[in-house]
Amino acid sequence: MDYGLRFSDPARYARTLRRAHELVISGIPRPEIPASLADSWHRAMALGISPDQHSPRHLHEVSEVLELRRGHRLQGVMPALHELLADDSRSGRHLLVLTDASGEILWRVGSPAVLRQADRLEFLEGADWSEAGIGTNAISEALVTGGPVQLFSAEHLVRTHHEWACSAAPIRDPATGQVLGVLDVSGPLDTISADTLRMVRCAVRVAEALLGAPDGGTPPRALSNPGGQHPRAGLRDAVESQPRAAVASLELLGDKPAAVLADGSRVPLTPRRAEILALLDSRAQGWAAEELAYELHGDAGTPQAIRTEMFRLRSLLGEAVLSNPYRLAADVAGRSDSGRVLGQLREGRVADALDSYRAPLLSRSGVLAVQLLRDQLDLAVGSAVRASADPGLLMRWLSTDMGSADAAAAEVLGALLGRGDPRYLAFRASAGA
Repeated sequence: MDYGLRFSDPARYARTLRRAHELVISGIPRPEIPASLADSWHRAMALGISPDQHSPRHLHEVSEVLELRRGHRLQGVMPALHELLADDSRSGRHLLVLTDASGEILWRVGSPAVLRQADRLEFLEGADWSEAGIGTNAISEALVTGGPVQLFSAEHLVRTHHEWACSAAPIRDPATGQVLGVLDVSGPLDTISADTLRMVRCAVRVAEALLGAPDGGTPPRALSNPGGQHPRAGLRDAVESQPRAAVASLELLGDKPAAVLADGSRVPLTPRRAEILALLDSRAQGWAAEELAYELHGDAGTPQAIRTEMFRLRSLLGEAVLSNPYRLAADVAGRSDSGRVLGQLREGRVADALDSYRAPLLSRSGVLAVQLLRDQLDLAVGSAVRASADPGLLMRWLSTDMGSADAAAAEVLGALLGRGDPRYLAFRASAGA
């Protein structure tokens, strides 16, 4: 069977699994259901779990769960997991769940619509989603196998779970290797992608890194609220022990982008991080994760991928990058080399702007949004140079890679120097005028 169908044609893949589910339940092995999974089904049924049962056992009331959270080590990493994977916007379609080491749900985050869907399955705080509590699911399999697991549709034992796809992985104490809980991302079948489990595993690594940091896993005071809400302040509380980089400026012109720190040292930026920073630098009101995902990846972009990248970027640059919405901090905004060029143009300092404009904006980026910013910068500088009617500035502009094709600038130079001037003729030929 083509495993990739779960991503390319989830409805068809689910139908095949449901047929196999019925056969395996009746004692007929099927290759679509691995032997290890069938063994889990049989163990759960031996404990009294019926495929028609949808109600897990409940270990604690919600009020008791709130108290359990406060003393749990995973309380301290929940803000990071929320930042990386959760989507509680009105349009969010997946659920973020965090359990303890026994499989009891302590946290869940999702949109109102997804939470209502989960409520119908009693996929909620205080419920036992271990193998003995509700049968085979991604959380129970992560606990049994000790590794990352993805269950799709009828790979779940209980039939009412067949409309869900779930990806889970255990979170371990970095010092002892002991399982502290399970991180799970669940949603309707069409919400799963080839990257879902990879992102869960990445978030687990982040959580374990935070747990291994000084004071890792200590519940921050800001999280001890009686409502159990997960603040969207992002990672500030969870990673407050990490050193913060003091960013003085950003170098986004050319093909070697970097952040310049207060001590003068440079931190090289990957192309993707530089593209994100260029977009943040272009808009004072900031960007939602969904907007950045579309600008950088088109229809294939996901907010979760952006949140993962933003976590890495904020870990690198500290509070130079803010969240909700994503934007540059006030003391960094406008302090890029491209921003300096625009600032000098606004002040009428065309010669200074031309000095500062040493290379195109992220010259190797093929992202359309970055290309538009690059073109806008070219247009702003070229327009200012042409309006200056200064032959020296015009020749300097026409001598750059950015201005060499500016036929309009060549014509302005010709009007100033005369159409027979060899300098005009040389630049005119280069510009294709």
